[in-house]
Amino acid sequence: MALNFFIIQTAPGGPVDQFLARLSGESGAVIERIGGSAGDGVSAQMDDPAGGDEQLSATRGFSPELVREVEKLYGFDRPLHERFVTMLWDYICFDFGDSFFKGRSVLELLRDSLPVSISLGVWSTLIIYLVSIPLGIRKAVTHGSRFDAATGVAVVVGNAVPVFLFAILLVVLFAGGSYLKWFPLRGLTSPGFDQMTLLQQIADYVRHLALPITAMVIGGFATLTMLTKNSFLDEIGKLYVVAARAKGLTESRVLYGHIFRNAMLIVVSGFPAAFVHMFFTGSLLIEVIFSLNGLGLLGFEAAMQRDYPVMFATLYIFTLIGLLTKLASDLTYMLIDPRIDFETRGGGHA
Repeated sequence: MALNFFIIQTAPGGPVDQFLARLSGESGAVIERIGGSAGDGVSAQMDDPAGGDEQLSATRGFSPELVREVEKLYGFDRPLHERFVTMLWDYICFDFGDSFFKGRSVLELLRDSLPVSISLGVWSTLIIYLVSIPLGIRKAVTHGSRFDAATGVAVVVGNAVPVFLFAILLVVLFAGGSYLKWFPLRGLTSPGFDQMTLLQQIADYVRHLALPITAMVIGGFATLTMLTKNSFLDEIGKLYVVAARAKGLTESRVLYGHIFRNAMLIVVSGFPAAFVHMFFTGSLLIEVIFSLNGLGLLGFEAAMQRDYPVMFATLYIFTLIGLLTKLASDLTYMLIDPRIDFETRGGGHA
């Protein structure tokens, strides 16, 4: 948070510049927001062009009094370190303030956007893992077979084609683009969702998410599949596997009783990064194409507008989600491989 805060503060085109740029086309509405003193200064300049020219800022064409008033409006009249400490304290209390340009509190914006991002992130990540891990194991066991070659083509296509192209193809084929119109193209639910029965709500929710999640799964399963396959291939050739087979253990017992735990460590370690990627960056273009107002789109728009409260709030939320998923990953590590729990081995007394 500290690093990003100070980097963003030095970026050009901040909220004050954005506001003054809007002021030139919306001076009447903006003057009301700023207050009487700044408004009087702008009005005087408009009424007296000759006198106003002397008072105009050389860079923006606005009086220094107006610029200072705008800086005060956004809290930029205080020192940088003071603003940073205030922001940290507010964020500890989950007080994100109000958006600079949307006229709503940041919590309201996050509340409206979270259901979309959670739906896309959770379901797509879950389906990708449920598809990729069994497929990767099967490819490793049947390495060099026709099945491995055939599924390898699908993996190459999934890795080579961007997610948004799959999304556009699905829209053209199934969302009324040129052929069929089986699925809706806008929003997470249909109008009148609250009046539907539970089964109707579930069906409506699935219909809205079917295409975006399908696009994300097709575009995201390739890497995890190959990671799983290569990890299992690496473990299959080790001595402990040869020893287990020599003892007469069945292939299923060797695979899932010995190889699985060691091979899955590298897969589990990549879960937090994969989940956050799906939750934010991976869903941005999907949200745009399918008109879904999620955190990815909210954060992108905030970055373009230099809407700092929204920018830092989304960053804060994603940081917390990342920390929680890393914790879940560490706990899963210990379940898969008990050797990592050093306290039970006496490592904590070293």
